[in-house]
Order: sequence, then C-alpha cells, then structure tokens
Amino acid sequence: MEPQQQATVDVLTSGGGPTVVLVHSSMSGARQWTRLMAEHGERFAFRAVNLYGYGRTPAWAHAKAPTLDDFADAVVAAVPDGATLSLVGHSFGGAVAMQAARKLAGRVERLVLIEPSLFYLLRLHGRTEAYAEISALSQRMDPSAPAAAAEHFISYWGGPDAWAATPEERRAAFARAVGVVVHEWFAVFSGDTTREAWAGILPPRTLLLSSRAPMRPSREIMELLSTAQPDWTLTQIADGGHMAPLTHPQLVNPVIRAFLERR
Repeated sequence: MEPQQQATVDVLTSGGGPTVVLVHSSMSGARQWTRLMAEHGERFAFRAVNLYGYGRTPAWAHAKAPTLDDFADAVVAAVPDGATLSLVGHSFGGAVAMQAARKLAGRVERLVLIEPSLFYLLRLHGRTEAYAEISALSQRMDPSAPAAAAEHFISYWGGPDAWAATPEERRAAFARAVGVVVHEWFAVFSGDTTREAWAGILPPRTLLLSSRAPMRPSREIMELLSTAQPDWTLTQIADGGHMAPLTHPQLVNPVIRAFLERR
C-alpha cells in the first residue's frame, strides 16, 4: 500500500472493485484505515484521504480558517472523475464526509457515518448541555500549550486511562497535531444546515454507526440524525468507545463491509 498524490491531497490506495473513499478522525490520518483496507481490499477499491496537515497533504496555509466545505474539497479531489462511490467517515471525518456527499450529489451510493462530529447541530437543535460540554473541550485546545491540550483531547475521547497508556512518541505527535485540530473544530462548530436539511441531502443508503456508550455530544448528534430520515440504518457495536475504528476494528470493519455489500 503506497501513498499517492492526487492534486495536493495525499491518498492511500488499496484493492479493486467499487470505489470506497475513507475519511479519518482528528489526530489520526489515513492510516487509521489500514486494517480495513488490508482485510477487504479484494472486494473494494479503497481511497483513504489524508486531510490538511496529515500524511503528505500540506497543512492549511491560508489566514482564514478552513470551513467544512474546504475539507470536503480535499475529499472530492481524491475521487476519480465521474466515479460513483461510497463514503466512510469517522468523527471529524464523518462531518467532512457529509459535506463531501453534498458536493458529490448523485454520485454517492452509500454513506457510513461513525459518530460524526457535526457539533453545530447541537446548537441549532437546542441540545444546550451537550453543546456546552463539547465547547468546553474545544476551549482547552490551546496551541500555545499543545501537550496539555493533547492530553485533554485524548483523555476525553479515549477515556481517563488513555493518555497514561500513550507512548511518549505518540504523545509528541498528538501535541504537534493540536494546531491542525483547532482548524478542524472551527469547521464543525460553524454551520447552519439543519438535520431536516441533511435528511434531504444525504443518500437513502446511509449507515449511522456508534459505540454502545458514546460521549454525550456524539450520542445526541446520532439521536438528531437517526430521527431525521427513516430510511437510514442505525447500528451499535457491542464494545468500544468513540475511537472504536482504531481500538476495535475487528468489530467495526465487518459492519462497514456488510453495509457496503448490502443489496
């Protein structure tokens, strides 16, 4: 599996068959999908996108912070011209995948959203406590104190023991990514598309996939989306938290494959 550059976007490719574009979570990167690509490459042509500042995709270089639309452009750039495809996005990547599906209207056959972090939905729909909880975390993402910011981030999403279990090398990498995450979070806190509007934008074949006990902001976003469109499928995995695609791929990946193959 070799990185390939398409325009300025770094893309990992593997396998053959129907095109499936994969969008990673914050502080991760395209390689979070390595196991999925290795296990199911005989069935799908995977294209795992590195968003701005990950892999060989350059960091966002403009003074104005990127919007969700800008991140979606990076995904669209990874899609072969004219191809129909499926999209899979996790966390921040789920929010980006939603916006990319909007841009690729009519070409996305299936969409898998794993606890998408579209935080502005909480504000739009009166989920004030959940919005306050995730806003408090965002305020701790201070690029001038990257180590502390990274610890807050990893501990929130991975659990209280996650940081202690993180090797020093990974801690340093997470700290370096804090400035990138600040841009990402600006994008998902800014928006005005309601859940009802998303119900008319996203494909009928959409899977909403979550852990059994998601963090409150993720749980309430899933509640909002799952009641927006009765055609969408809602599935929970038996174990693992928000980071289950990385920590429990043996549970997540078969669900993704089954949905992509469902007739």
